[in-house]
Amino acid sequence: MIIGIPKEIKNHENRVSMIPFAVEELVKSGHTLLVENNAGSGSGFSNENYIAAGANLIPTAAEVFQSADMIVKVKEPQPIELEMIKKDQIVFTYFHFAADETLTKTFINTEAIAIAYETVQADNGSLPLLIPMSEVAGRMAVLEGAKCLEENMGGRGLLISGVPGVAPATVTILGGGIVGMNAAKLASGLGAKVYILDINPERLKYLDEIMDRNVFTLYSNSMNINELLPQTDLLIGGVLVVGAKAPKLVTRSMLKLMEPGSVIVDVAVDQGGCIETCRPTTHAEPTYDVDGIIHYCVANMPGAVPRTSTLALTNVTFPYIKRIADLGYMNYLKNSKEFLGGLNIFKGKVTYKGVSEAFNIPYHNAENVLS
Repeated sequence: MIIGIPKEIKNHENRVSMIPFAVEELVKSGHTLLVENNAGSGSGFSNENYIAAGANLIPTAAEVFQSADMIVKVKEPQPIELEMIKKDQIVFTYFHFAADETLTKTFINTEAIAIAYETVQADNGSLPLLIPMSEVAGRMAVLEGAKCLEENMGGRGLLISGVPGVAPATVTILGGGIVGMNAAKLASGLGAKVYILDINPERLKYLDEIMDRNVFTLYSNSMNINELLPQTDLLIGGVLVVGAKAPKLVTRSMLKLMEPGSVIVDVAVDQGGCIETCRPTTHAEPTYDVDGIIHYCVANMPGAVPRTSTLALTNVTFPYIKRIADLGYMNYLKNSKEFLGGLNIFKGKVTYKGVSEAFNIPYHNAENVLS
């Protein structure tokens, strides 16, 4: 198989979809790797690293897209990249289609094959290709939120850990999944008072057993959220609905319950956000103020630490990439229910219900379209 690795062009995105080690392993298996010039430079991997691994260095993205059977990326294709995608070409990346109607409908028109990292789902319900980035984002949410609480950032002027004789900040986390668990772990380690909310009683029980004593679990409902907001200094949105938009758990009217200078970090922004006043921001201008509440809603938080994020992402994506290349994507899709969950669009047909329902587009059963 000919596999293309273009340089990421989304604003402030410095990750790369494959590290030289992965390239080397694929080349050893007889595959051809096309790496765009400087694709790995933002993550600390030079052209020379890829050439030494056996890759072919390609001057432009257009040439990569033109020659590759499969494109492996990190972020969703940008408009100029969508124009380069060929009919029947495989694109394997994070898509988050349900949050972007234009992306969805444009990709449908390419008649290519979209396999989304975020909807590959293991038998136990976990999302193996989303976990590492959720771990990064959850931990960053606390670090960035703590920074935003400083007075010079517009915050309340609080040190998240407090000091002897002064109470720590209160952190409320919506969602007890991978993002929420990692946020709670870091916030509690810094000494904050932490509340974590979820709608799954079994998940709450598990979190209650493993977390530090300064972490308190609560069932997620409007009553508990309303009661917590007045005492919350840092609110973290970490809600995930696989392949669909996140629900709005905090409305604009609810912001008045929070103290001026409190901070919201909405990690769910990639899926539309779980805070009504959330809108995507960038690392260059990460925050804005709504009714005295500081909002940090960077759409690709792991992109700020590209070296760590690239290594963590490749650790989990590489086995899938190698199976696609070795087995052929059709064989792999037909024989792996887990991998089949990643198929969102197949040659013009939407095969993922969350995407279909988001934009009222006809749904096609994935197994049927492959038969």
